[in-house]
Amino acid sequence: MKFHFNPQALIWAILIFVIEVLIATIWSHHPWVRGFLGDALAVVWVYCLLRIVLEGRRKWLALGAFGIGCLVEFCQYVAKVNAWHLDSALLRTLLGSVADWMDVLAYALGLLAILTFEAARSTRHDQWMRC
Repeated sequence: MKFHFNPQALIWAILIFVIEVLIATIWSHHPWVRGFLGDALAVVWVYCLLRIVLEGRRKWLALGAFGIGCLVEFCQYVAKVNAWHLDSALLRTLLGSVADWMDVLAYALGLLAILTFEAARSTRHDQWMRC
């Protein structure tokens, strides 16, 4: 891994952030979109954030994004067990407040989406280079 600025990843991160804000506000009345698609997309967003500043094996960056999601979920569990509460509504919206295994499944689907996209992108790039 090395530090490297990736403007394309920045554009994707901004776009996904806007979609996440729309999910949290406009589409919040759709439980599946808010609770599942938003979580899967969160892993993709974290992956893009990592790609903005890090260059390296994309598989490891994707696993790192998944790990961050799982760490947030673990922290939610610890907070619940210890009866800790976030006073900030913004932080509760961003980080969530209830630990749920379905969230981890959504993170795993986000990881799968990243790996699938990167594999397809790599294959297209290899085919283009052979021409």
